[in-house]
Amino acid sequence: MEITKFLEGMIAVAITWVQQNYLSVVMALLVFFIGKWIAKLITKATRSILTKAKVDPILVDFLAGIVKTVLLVFVIIAALTQLGIATTSLVALIGAAGLAVGLALKDSLQNFASGVMLIMFKPFKAGDFIEAAGVTGVVEKIAIFSTIMRSGDNKEIIVPNGSIYGGTITNFSARPTRRVDMVFGIGYGDDIKKAKEVLSRILAEDERILEEPAPVVAVSALADSSVNFVVRPWVNSADYWNVYWDTHEKVKLTFDEEGISIPFPQMDVHLDKQS
Repeated sequence: MEITKFLEGMIAVAITWVQQNYLSVVMALLVFFIGKWIAKLITKATRSILTKAKVDPILVDFLAGIVKTVLLVFVIIAALTQLGIATTSLVALIGAAGLAVGLALKDSLQNFASGVMLIMFKPFKAGDFIEAAGVTGVVEKIAIFSTIMRSGDNKEIIVPNGSIYGGTITNFSARPTRRVDMVFGIGYGDDIKKAKEVLSRILAEDERILEEPAPVVAVSALADSSVNFVVRPWVNSADYWNVYWDTHEKVKLTFDEEGISIPFPQMDVHLDKQS
């Protein structure tokens, strides 16, 4: 019975308050519903503008959600003000809570900001082969807080965006062509001109190697046990590794056929025999 009387008393007080402040209640409801409608229009317009600007859909959804939330907070505060409720303390509380959350999520906010920059400026895209944050692999997905990559042996690597954007990014897929840098050594007793002709012929016979820029075959060093040639053909990026591997195999087989030696380090060990 006491609970029933208490509820009846609360309802009576509420009805009395509404009767005395019905204009404020009506204004608060109008502010809330009209403000909510305007917030919806602004959010829709923001989403449309970002979509037309070809911003990544992930970033569009995230920014639109932030805009909607911020506008709704302002609408609620404005509606409470119409009811005569002091919102200064509420605003201060929200600000303090925001600061506390910001400090607690400092690393996450850094990753978020870096993710926004990566999505906007696009130093790489899904499918690119990159090296970043000490990791090399194919980019599978760029999310708000992290980038998912696939290594050469098919492992999934999740890298925080802050680590990627704050360091050096090497995008091996950004350009349509790449130069293959190789070094081959021959013995000091071998014919340098013949070796150079053989290396040039091997490159000329490979249809994957581009004519422009012209490949380079030149003596690069007179090393301790070999005369080293640099071999630098240009290929389409997709052919890089196949050309690299095939050329090494072809050079070894052709050098063997032509009688050109490929020196390797040797060590002579002398043993003193004691009587």
